[in-house]
Amino acid sequence: MVATTSKVAVVTGASSGIGAACSQALSAAGWTVLMAARRVESLVAVAAAGQGSLEPVPTDVTDESSVRALFDTAVDRHGRVDLLFNNAGRGAFALDVDDLSLTEWQAVVDVNLTGSFLCTREAFRVMRQQRPQGGRIINNGSISAHVPRPGSIAYTATKHAITGLTKSTALDGRRYDIACGQIDIGNAATDMTAQMSAGVPQPDGSVRAEPVMDVSAVTQAVLYMASLPLTANVPTMVVMATKMPFGGRG
Repeated sequence: MVATTSKVAVVTGASSGIGAACSQALSAAGWTVLMAARRVESLVAVAAAGQGSLEPVPTDVTDESSVRALFDTAVDRHGRVDLLFNNAGRGAFALDVDDLSLTEWQAVVDVNLTGSFLCTREAFRVMRQQRPQGGRIINNGSISAHVPRPGSIAYTATKHAITGLTKSTALDGRRYDIACGQIDIGNAATDMTAQMSAGVPQPDGSVRAEPVMDVSAVTQAVLYMASLPLTANVPTMVVMATKMPFGGRG
C-alpha cells in the first residue's frame, strides 16, 4: 500500500460522456482518478486526452469480483479512496410495459442499481476502515429520478431506486464521516443524448427535439460537491438544460 498526497477518486462509466468529462475535470483539479469502465481502449484514450493523474482500470460494475478488484487496486496504489462518483448507467429502448422483456429489465437493473450498490458497498468498506476515516459518494441519478419519460419503466425505476440508495448510504455513513449525495442531470450534451436534437417521445404522444446543455455544467457541479469538507453535504442537486421539459413532463 502506497500513501498519496492528492485525494483519490474512483469514477465509474468513465470511458465516455459524463464519466469521461468528470474524470478529466477532477484530475485537472488535482485529484488522482481511477477511471472504471469495460471499454479499455476508450478508457486509455480518455486518460491520454486529459491532464494530471488519470488511471484506467477495466471494470465491470455488474460483477462483484471486478468491483472488489477496482477498490483493492485503489488502496494498493494510493492507500485510500476519498471519492466515488457512481456514474455508470444504461438505458433501454422506449417501450410500453408489456413489450419490455425480463432480460432487458434485468440488464438495466444490473448496471444502474446493482452496479451502484456494489461500488457503494466497496467504497463504504474502504472509507470506513481508512485513516483518516471517511469519504464522499456521489450518485448519478437523473431527471428521471423525479419524473419519467414515456416508455422508460426500467430506467425510471432504477433512478428512483438510486434516490433510496443515496439516502440510506448518507444515513448509514454518518457515524463514519461518509457523506453521500445525488446529482440529477437533465440533457447534458453527450453521445447518450445525441438523439435529443433529432427528437424524443413526449407525454402527449408527439416527438420533439429537446434543448441540451454543455457537459461542463455537470463537471462544475460534481467538482463543487466533491470539494466540500466532510462536515457539509449536498443531499441532492438538479442540473438541467434551462429550457428542457421537466416541470411540465407527464
